[in-house]
Amino acid sequence: MDPVENGTKISIRKVSKIFSGKQGEVTALRELSLDVNEGEFVVIVGASGCGKTTLLNLVAGFDAPTRGRILLDGEPVTGITPECGMIFQHYALFPWKTVQANVEFGLKMKRMPRSERRNRAAKFIDMVGLNGFETTYPHHLSGGMKQRVSIARSLANNPKVMLLDEPFAALDAMTRQVLQEQLVRIYEKHRKTILFITHSIDEALLLSSRIVVMTARPGRIAQEIVNDLPYPRNADVQLSNRFMEIKRTIWESVQAEVMKSMEVETDQR
Repeated sequence: MDPVENGTKISIRKVSKIFSGKQGEVTALRELSLDVNEGEFVVIVGASGCGKTTLLNLVAGFDAPTRGRILLDGEPVTGITPECGMIFQHYALFPWKTVQANVEFGLKMKRMPRSERRNRAAKFIDMVGLNGFETTYPHHLSGGMKQRVSIARSLANNPKVMLLDEPFAALDAMTRQVLQEQLVRIYEKHRKTILFITHSIDEALLLSSRIVVMTARPGRIAQEIVNDLPYPRNADVQLSNRFMEIKRTIWESVQAEVMKSMEVETDQR
């Protein structure tokens, strides 16, 4: 067991991931190292294809690194663990289960007594603003409401780490803004360790305590930026001079990596 230093929750150590396909090997990540401290909200941004989702899948235990290792609380991640709650872009709800049953699902798998899990699920359904929809099935919900169910389900399971892969990308702008602010409030209240992927710099700035910019493929860490925008945060923070200052810094870094990615694609044609 490795010691947990300085409250480090997730430690990614010199991780490389190579995929094999018909056209040969593709190196998605190369020698990537990153530490995420307990209670941090780290948002990862970068050019398309830079390995953001690959990295999240490795942390979640859905896949294993080709080289290097990932530690959670000092212990190697060797497979899927309930200590990590994963929220996807496309909801991943059970269509045959109601909102209440979806949120209770993980608790039922843990064999929590029925009355206890109902009360716990109700708490988080209320937290995401879905009171009155407990008996509703997913096909009757909007995209934003489905994603709220996903968030409630993850929180109800009380994971040590929440992993979110572009969870708001498919939503309209107004719904996205509402859910961003809701997630900020949840973070302010619970201080979960969160690793979040997005293409939106504005979203990264509204949500994060730290922003990580990845290089073009093969993915590595290009830059890390501490987000010192004050809490509590809402959409108004986007009007501040400090917001624009940090956004400019991130954009310059991301733009450089996007240009590199486009040059590589051109050279390969």
